[in-house]
Amino acid sequence: MLVTLPTATLGGTGLKVTRLSYGAMEIRGAPRGRDVTPKQAEMILNAVLDSGINYIDTSIDYGQSEEFIGQFLSHRRSEFYLATKCGCQVGAAQAPAGQRSPHIFTKENIVAGVNQSLKRMKTDHLDVVQFHASPSKAELNEHGALAALHDLQRQGKVRFIGMSGVLPELAEHISMGAFKVLQIPYSALERQNEQWITAASMKDIGTVIRGGVAKGEPGQSGVNRPDAWAVYEQAKLDVVKPQTESRTSFMLRFTLSHPDVHTTIVGTLNPEHLKANAEAASRGPLPPNVYAEARKLLAAAGQVPATTG
Repeated sequence: MLVTLPTATLGGTGLKVTRLSYGAMEIRGAPRGRDVTPKQAEMILNAVLDSGINYIDTSIDYGQSEEFIGQFLSHRRSEFYLATKCGCQVGAAQAPAGQRSPHIFTKENIVAGVNQSLKRMKTDHLDVVQFHASPSKAELNEHGALAALHDLQRQGKVRFIGMSGVLPELAEHISMGAFKVLQIPYSALERQNEQWITAASMKDIGTVIRGGVAKGEPGQSGVNRPDAWAVYEQAKLDVVKPQTESRTSFMLRFTLSHPDVHTTIVGTLNPEHLKANAEAASRGPLPPNVYAEARKLLAAAGQVPATTG
């Protein structure tokens, strides 16, 4: 049974996006991820669109991800918004697991990256292009990276310019007035950016959340930061979690309960996990009393947002 996903307007872009979006890093393949066959990629990407999700996020340095999107979704391009990233060094070899590929914020590398993404994904435009790796304002201006994206925007190749940012640069990114979309890490178990999400939304910046389900269930192999789940245990969140709901579903709905979150990226290669995520998102935010109690438990466990002052 197809569920109905709630939607939100992605800030000043005006794009009406589903509040659950898909993170295509999961189809990047080895060496930084699990092996992925073309058949698996085709199945999950079409399942994403069939579930009603209309926002897909990827990156130049997500291995085979962009090529798979072009190979299997180009005929359905009108059904979804496509976001990728720039600054990743074009032509660089895949970094080993646990390491990040180099990023170069020159005009030449930005232009080459966007043109490569367009070719790989068999499209004539990208809805959102985000600077990867949270470069500072000085880095962006030093070699004309931001100006390069503006040029590509005027050419119609890029619709909206965004930033994939983290602290300590978030305040600068928000105040620059250059970005229509800001991708921010956030979950119940990592709340340091909670108030920065609100600060971005108040500036009419679309907020895209990554890590909104705390990177999977506790103990799951391949989780990047399994220690985050220690916060869940310490806060005793199972006390307020409905018994019929999984921890992942509860985390997802906690993220969606933030009033200034527009969409949250969740990646998976498993169609059953995708279905479960869509069903959780279709239920919307947690009941207000459950959300409030969860926040109290987290605060008592020392998990509180950073201030924006």
